[in-house]
Amino acid sequence: MSKKMLFVINPISGKGRIKNKLLEVVDMFVKGGWKVTLHITQKAQDASETVKSMGSGFDRVVVSGGDGTLNEVIRGIMEIPENKRPKIGYIPSGTVNDFASNMKIPKNITKAAQNAIVGEPFKCDIGKFNEKSFVYVAAFGAFTDVSYETPQQNKNTLGQLAYFLEGIKKLHNLPFCKMRIYCDDDIIEDEFLLGMVSNSNRIAGFKTEKALKAQLNDGLFEVMLVKKPKNLMELSDLGTRLLTQDLNCDLIKLFKTSSIKFEAQENVRWTLDGEFGGSVSEAEIAVEKEAVMLII
Repeated sequence: MSKKMLFVINPISGKGRIKNKLLEVVDMFVKGGWKVTLHITQKAQDASETVKSMGSGFDRVVVSGGDGTLNEVIRGIMEIPENKRPKIGYIPSGTVNDFASNMKIPKNITKAAQNAIVGEPFKCDIGKFNEKSFVYVAAFGAFTDVSYETPQQNKNTLGQLAYFLEGIKKLHNLPFCKMRIYCDDDIIEDEFLLGMVSNSNRIAGFKTEKALKAQLNDGLFEVMLVKKPKNLMELSDLGTRLLTQDLNCDLIKLFKTSSIKFEAQENVRWTLDGEFGGSVSEAEIAVEKEAVMLII
């Protein structure tokens, strides 16, 4: 009896690389004993809505796209009762593909497709930002909006360089967020340049394993808070430290937690997995341990 697969494709992700390999990939799935239903996304949140409404009827959902598309699919999966959630295969075809790099999923489309049907299952933690699910990072502050404000055409043409060019435009107007943060029995209050709650050793194309040492199924997220520098010298030193992962300084606070709450006096823009996550004055973030089964 054939196993049922829902194959969700973002056709514009990463220069539309999947289009040239689509027949080969579908043929590979069919030869592997899968009955494939193909869905091409038509708009933002289409992947999430499709998986939410149809996902429980399939043994596996395979997604082709970038981290934002994967986020949508997992958001849909999380709306399905836990005992009916299908396993998830991922064919990374976005611009940066942080999550695939973190999970050592091949960037080659054919190899990733093969991995999606014969790889090992892995129970992965998922984050909850207020009522929204996210896969590997929730962030606010400097440069965190670059990934979703960079035009798709620039991403397709320039790749990761497009993010850097967009980020340079923001150097003259870095945001600072005054926050009160509640975590375990601690209260932290300060002005911050950047804040990240992550479950990844790679963010925005940069390796962070030396600093964060993330484990994706331990029920904990890694928190990095970067305080407002007092002058240009501190800002320059901070930039070097972030690039080299030498984060042992007074401006940077690192810790692990299963839940955390952020409060601000005005709305703060957040990024979830590289996409706009909302503008809120309060954010409660928690880990749902081993919530989904990924094929890696």
